[in-house]
Amino acid sequence: MTAKIDPSALLAQARSAMTGAYAPYSSFCVGAALLLSDGQVVTGANVENASYGLAMCAERVAIGTAVAAGKQHFVAIAIAANEASPCTPCGACRQVLAEFAPDVEVILESADGSPWVLGLQELLPHQFAFDSLVARKG
Repeated sequence: MTAKIDPSALLAQARSAMTGAYAPYSSFCVGAALLLSDGQVVTGANVENASYGLAMCAERVAIGTAVAAGKQHFVAIAIAANEASPCTPCGACRQVLAEFAPDVEVILESADGSPWVLGLQELLPHQFAFDSLVARKG
């Protein structure tokens, strides 16, 4: 069973998740709502740190929460931010999404607030994946 995607509803959940962001340094708050194949939604918000490299993006917080709960089948992820529309996932988040769901739908909030739906393949073509690690014999 694969959950049906409602881009507007998922974006609303991402906006709601954004209120949990911890962004005292940048004030750039991001929320993510990850739709699982069973219809469950797991949310995340960005968590900054004084040592900037230790900050966690909202997308990776949601993915980590889902994986820690034993969920690894993702259908879509919606991302909303208080400062930028659309707010695309960073390269690290794109790669982490590719690990679990290379065909996931990425839902962004356009400048007018409407959903903009892209496939992860559009945002991260030629993903580095397990097959990249396996020696190929001809």
